[in-house]
Amino acid sequence: MLQSLTGGAKRVDMEAGNVRQVIERLEELYPGIKDRLVEDGEIRPNLAVAIDGDVAIMGLLQKVGENSEVHFVPAIAGGSVVPPLRSI
Repeated sequence: MLQSLTGGAKRVDMEAGNVRQVIERLEELYPGIKDRLVEDGEIRPNLAVAIDGDVAIMGLLQKVGENSEVHFVPAIAGGSVVPPLRSI
């Protein structure tokens, strides 16, 4: 999804303390990538951020460890809506 903006790079090493800083560093290296990741100051609703395999629930403020792996992946949605149970 983003490799077209990174010249095909699958991995980028950097120092960052949170997801916002990761995105800022990526923007320095690959101008235009931020627009694909952020909308109205938040992670785009069609994306999820995973840090070391866990979804980042704090969005841009989620902390990133020194040796963390950060992945931007399409958000998964769907499933069926189950109607609420009714008492008879």
